[in-house]
Amino acid sequence: MTPRGQPPPGLLITLEGGEGAGKSSQAAQLGAHLRAIRRQVIISREPGGTELGERIRALTREPASLLAELFLFEAARAQLVAGVVRPALDGGAVVILDRYADSTLAYQGYGRGFDLQLLAELNRLASDGMKPDLTIVLDCPVETGLDRTRRRARGDVRRPDRFEGEEVDFHRKVRAGFLAIAKAEPGRVTVVDSARDLDAVSADIRRALDDLIRRAD
Repeated sequence: MTPRGQPPPGLLITLEGGEGAGKSSQAAQLGAHLRAIRRQVIISREPGGTELGERIRALTREPASLLAELFLFEAARAQLVAGVVRPALDGGAVVILDRYADSTLAYQGYGRGFDLQLLAELNRLASDGMKPDLTIVLDCPVETGLDRTRRRARGDVRRPDRFEGEEVDFHRKVRAGFLAIAKAEPGRVTVVDSARDLDAVSADIRRALDDLIRRAD
């Protein structure tokens, strides 16, 4: 338990999943829950979250080789960890990230075919060895997620990101990647069925987080 008078420890919570899984909505819901129980909260995203990271995010919409794509994501992560995540955790905040290192394994590894051990080492370097205390994989059928993405994009003037236009088979590989990661690390990763309504999904995430907080405090 945290000694009386000391702030609670910082926690890193990551939300992962394929396109249209609902990560951004659930990050906002989770942040509201944590503020209601008087926890300091930082919500950010990958790529992004810093001035440099947001510029890199824009670059990821440009045509690029698969290797360049990989290095752009790792560069954004390195800047986010150094500039936002580590300082916030040191100050006792709960940091919620919409995507983190597991997305690299799922998308660039299982989806693109890069060597998983190589990606794990690049992730370790970019994150300065910082692992999440809890990862929630929001899982839904690929067709459900892509349909959500298409409906969300109607009337959106932005260009599609580099993954939304990929073939369904690519997204199936990504989904299988996330589930493989969850199976390999059940102590860190919780899979939540995100095909259900938002409130049901949020309740499951809150339960997983509240259990972590009780153990950490």
